[in-house]
Amino acid sequence: MSKAYEFLKECGSFIVITMNGDSPAGRPFGAVMEVGDDLYLSTNDMNMVHKQMRANEKIQIVAQKPGSMEWIRITGVSEECGDAALKQRMLDECPVVKQIFDQTGIEHFLMFKVKVGTVELK
Repeated sequence: MSKAYEFLKECGSFIVITMNGDSPAGRPFGAVMEVGDDLYLSTNDMNMVHKQMRANEKIQIVAQKPGSMEWIRITGVSEECGDAALKQRMLDECPVVKQIFDQTGIEHFLMFKVKVGTVELK
Protein backbone atom coordinates (compact mmCIF):
# COMPACT_ATOMS: atom_id res chain seq x y z
CA MET A 1 0.00 0.00 0.00
CA SER A 2 1.45 3.34 -1.03
CA LYS A 3 1.89 6.19 1.44
CA ALA A 4 -0.38 8.36 -0.73
CA TYR A 5 -3.23 5.83 -0.67
CA GLU A 6 -2.78 5.21 3.05
CA PHE A 7 -2.90 8.96 3.70
CA LEU A 8 -6.11 9.44 1.67
CA LYS A 9 -7.80 6.55 3.48
CA GLU A 10 -6.86 8.07 6.84
CA CYS A 11 -8.34 11.43 5.79
CA GLY A 12 -11.67 9.91 4.83
CA SER A 13 -12.43 12.64 2.32
CA PHE A 14 -10.29 14.60 -0.07
CA ILE A 15 -10.62 17.22 -2.79
CA VAL A 16 -10.25 16.37 -6.48
CA ILE A 17 -9.30 19.38 -8.60
CA THR A 18 -10.07 19.37 -12.31
CA MET A 19 -10.13 22.11 -14.92
CA ASN A 20 -13.42 23.73 -15.89
CA GLY A 21 -12.28 25.45 -19.07
CA ASP A 22 -9.49 27.70 -17.84
CA SER A 23 -10.55 27.71 -14.16
CA PRO A 24 -9.82 25.10 -11.50
CA ALA A 25 -12.80 23.26 -9.99
CA GLY A 26 -12.54 21.29 -6.76
CA ARG A 27 -15.01 18.99 -5.10
CA PRO A 28 -14.98 16.49 -2.24
CA PHE A 29 -14.59 12.77 -2.86
CA GLY A 30 -14.62 9.95 -0.35
CA ALA A 31 -13.97 6.80 -2.36
CA VAL A 32 -10.54 5.72 -3.52
CA MET A 33 -8.83 2.43 -4.18
CA GLU A 34 -5.33 1.47 -5.20
CA VAL A 35 -4.38 -1.10 -7.81
CA GLY A 36 -0.67 -1.41 -8.47
CA ASP A 37 0.74 2.11 -8.75
CA ASP A 38 -2.58 3.65 -9.77
CA LEU A 39 -5.40 5.20 -7.77
CA TYR A 40 -9.04 4.79 -8.78
CA LEU A 41 -11.83 7.27 -8.14
CA SER A 42 -15.53 6.73 -8.63
CA THR A 43 -18.11 9.28 -9.68
CA ASN A 44 -21.27 9.42 -11.74
CA ASP A 45 -22.33 10.89 -15.05
CA MET A 46 -24.80 13.34 -13.52
CA ASN A 47 -22.19 15.95 -12.58
CA MET A 48 -19.51 18.05 -14.25
CA VAL A 49 -16.45 16.27 -12.86
CA HIS A 50 -16.58 13.42 -15.36
CA LYS A 51 -16.90 15.86 -18.26
CA GLN A 52 -13.96 17.88 -16.95
CA MET A 53 -11.81 14.76 -16.49
CA ARG A 54 -12.62 13.65 -20.03
CA ALA A 55 -11.81 17.10 -21.47
CA ASN A 56 -8.56 17.58 -19.53
CA GLU A 57 -7.11 14.48 -17.91
CA LYS A 58 -4.71 16.38 -15.64
CA ILE A 59 -5.96 16.47 -12.05
CA GLN A 60 -4.80 17.04 -8.50
CA ILE A 61 -5.96 15.41 -5.31
CA VAL A 62 -5.44 17.29 -2.04
CA ALA A 63 -6.25 16.34 1.53
CA GLN A 64 -5.42 17.32 5.09
CA LYS A 65 -5.64 14.95 8.02
CA PRO A 66 -8.35 16.03 10.46
CA GLY A 67 -6.91 17.73 13.55
CA SER A 68 -3.46 17.89 11.97
CA MET A 69 -1.28 20.07 9.78
CA GLU A 70 -0.28 17.04 7.67
CA TRP A 71 -1.35 17.34 4.05
CA ILE A 72 -0.89 15.71 0.67
CA ARG A 73 -1.01 16.87 -2.93
CA ILE A 74 -1.11 14.26 -5.69
CA THR A 75 -0.74 15.31 -9.31
CA GLY A 76 -1.73 12.82 -11.95
CA VAL A 77 -3.45 11.96 -15.19
CA SER A 78 -6.94 10.48 -15.20
CA GLU A 79 -8.38 7.97 -17.63
CA GLU A 80 -11.88 6.55 -17.64
CA CYS A 81 -12.01 2.88 -16.66
CA GLY A 82 -14.92 0.65 -17.63
CA ASP A 83 -13.47 -2.61 -16.31
CA ALA A 84 -16.38 -4.40 -14.57
CA ALA A 85 -14.06 -6.39 -12.27
CA LEU A 86 -12.37 -3.20 -11.04
CA LYS A 87 -15.74 -1.50 -10.58
CA GLN A 88 -16.86 -4.45 -8.47
CA ARG A 89 -13.69 -4.17 -6.43
CA MET A 90 -14.45 -0.46 -5.87
CA LEU A 91 -17.91 -1.42 -4.62
CA ASP A 92 -16.41 -4.03 -2.29
CA GLU A 93 -13.67 -1.77 -0.91
CA CYS A 94 -15.59 1.50 -0.60
CA PRO A 95 -18.86 1.26 1.34
CA VAL A 96 -19.72 4.87 0.45
CA VAL A 97 -19.90 3.87 -3.23
CA LYS A 98 -22.02 0.82 -2.44
CA GLN A 99 -24.55 3.13 -0.76
CA ILE A 100 -25.06 4.85 -4.13
CA PHE A 101 -24.44 2.07 -6.65
CA ASP A 102 -25.30 -1.48 -5.66
CA GLN A 103 -23.92 -3.13 -8.78
CA THR A 104 -21.32 -2.51 -11.49
CA GLY A 105 -23.78 -2.31 -14.38
CA ILE A 106 -25.59 0.78 -13.13
CA GLU A 107 -25.50 3.20 -16.07
CA HIS A 108 -24.44 6.27 -14.07
CA PHE A 109 -21.53 4.56 -12.22
CA LEU A 110 -18.20 5.81 -13.60
CA MET A 111 -14.66 5.13 -12.49
CA PHE A 112 -11.40 6.86 -13.39
CA LYS A 113 -7.87 5.51 -13.07
CA VAL A 114 -5.34 8.09 -11.92
CA LYS A 115 -1.77 7.55 -13.04
CA VAL A 116 0.10 9.18 -10.17
CA GLY A 117 2.78 11.61 -11.31
CA THR A 118 4.02 13.43 -8.22
CA VAL A 119 3.17 13.18 -4.54
CA GLU A 120 3.93 15.92 -2.02
CA LEU A 121 3.43 14.80 1.55
CA LYS A 122 4.03 17.31 4.34
